[in-house]
Amino acid sequence: MSITANLRRLRTEFPDNVSLIAVSKYQPVESLRQAYDAGQRLFGENRVQELVVKQAQLPSDVEWHFIGTLQTNKVKLIVPFVHTIHSIDSLNLLREVDRQACKHNRVIRILLQLHLARESTKHGLFPDECLALLRVFRPEEYPFVRIDGLMCIASFTDDTECVRQEFRRLRTLFDTCRSDFFPHAPHFRHLSMGMSHDYPIALGEGTTMLRIGTAIFGTRL
Repeated sequence: MSITANLRRLRTEFPDNVSLIAVSKYQPVESLRQAYDAGQRLFGENRVQELVVKQAQLPSDVEWHFIGTLQTNKVKLIVPFVHTIHSIDSLNLLREVDRQACKHNRVIRILLQLHLARESTKHGLFPDECLALLRVFRPEEYPFVRIDGLMCIASFTDDTECVRQEFRRLRTLFDTCRSDFFPHAPHFRHLSMGMSHDYPIALGEGTTMLRIGTAIFGTRL
C-alpha cells in the first residue's frame, strides 16, 4: 500500500483526540513529502542530525517531535524549531532544554520518558525517579519548558499481556502525577505510547500520541 493509503487507513482506527506522529527515521525526504501531501503534519525523528537536515527541507508548518535519546550538547541544535521532546530522562537534560530555549524565547513542550520495558537497553526514568524529579521541579524556575505528560517504549515482544501491563503502568503513573503535581494544569494530558507493532494495545490503554513509522512508510531503508 502507498504512504497515502496507509495514513488514510490508520486515521480510521482511532479518534480525533489521538495524535498520529509519523516516525520518519531513515526515510528519504521524498517519503516525508508524500506523507505531508496526504495531510500529515506531525513528524518524529530519533536522531538530531537527521532531524536538522529534514526540517530544513520540509514546509514550515510541520510540527517536529524528537523521540530519541537526546544528549545535552545537541539540545541547542533542535530548540529553534522542535515542538515537543518526548525523551526527557533527567533534570539535567530538562534544565539544558530550558536554558537553550530561553535564547530563542520559545517554550518547548516536553514529556518525561519512563523505563517500564523488560529490555535493559531501553532508557528512561524509573517510576520512583520520575516522582522524585517532579517533587523538586518548580515551573517558575523553568519558564521555557512545559511538562505535557509521559512517554514509554514497551517491550518488543509477542506477549501482548506484557505490553498491555506496561502501558497500564504508565497510565497509572500518569494519573498519579496529574493528581499530585498537575491538578490545575490542563496541558499535562499526554501519554505517548504505541508504535507500529503495538498501537492497538496502546489505544485500549488510553494513549494520546501514537509514534508510528513502519505502518506508514514501510520497512526502514
